[in-house]
Amino acid sequence: MLRSMYSGISGLRNFQTKLDVIGNNIANVNTYGFKKGRTIFKDLISQTVAGASGPGEIRGGVNPKQVGLGSQIAAIDTIHTGGSTQFTGNTLDLAISGDGFFQVEDEDGTGRVYTRAGNFYMDNTGNIVSGDGKFLVGEGGGHFQIPTDAQSMSIGQDGTVSYVDADGVLEVLDKIELAKFPNPGGLTKVGGNYFEESVNSGEPVVAVPLDGGTGAIESGFLEMSNVDLAEEFTEMIVAQRGFQANTRIITTSDEILQELVNLKR
Repeated sequence: MLRSMYSGISGLRNFQTKLDVIGNNIANVNTYGFKKGRTIFKDLISQTVAGASGPGEIRGGVNPKQVGLGSQIAAIDTIHTGGSTQFTGNTLDLAISGDGFFQVEDEDGTGRVYTRAGNFYMDNTGNIVSGDGKFLVGEGGGHFQIPTDAQSMSIGQDGTVSYVDADGVLEVLDKIELAKFPNPGGLTKVGGNYFEESVNSGEPVVAVPLDGGTGAIESGFLEMSNVDLAEEFTEMIVAQRGFQANTRIITTSDEILQELVNLKR
């Protein structure tokens, strides 16, 4: 069977994967804290028809003769560039101006995950939680609970959570603790705007905002997705044309095979 046909098939698979990644990026263009993906290709092993030879006394060297056998996926990267910030005016909407991640976990301290989406809420007992009820982690691993009769609350750039109680007295709680990873691209997406630590992300370095390079917290803002629609649609066109070109390779190979079969009438 012609090698070009199998090369074309490998190209179809890869461009289909690229389109899958692009489709997911576009679907999450308005997802808070979403980080886009990027598909990288590399060539498959090449079949050596003739090896290289070095120069001799009367003749120069000869390069190797190789035929490539297609392409494969080299990587699907997660691009952690910051998204634009949107003003909301809501105190519990938080954006990070830096490289840190919010930490959220269950009440018993298990199931800790990391996120850039800062849309937090207050439950009926005053706990600061994420959209699916995970508790925001503060300095030392503690959680935040605002009295339900508090008059107001605020969150500073250094992560300090404070509130005015029913008697008009300002009370200060702990600071929000952020996590920073040596290799954020190595984090694993687990859905729900959450990331998990992996063996290649490195262990998180935790620090309060404005310390350790984690960045500052901006209350009343949300970080938008870092998906650029113009870039995604351009990549979609490239992927579509690449898919069509590989389809043409398969069609041409099939026509050649048909001619070979028809040699014997």
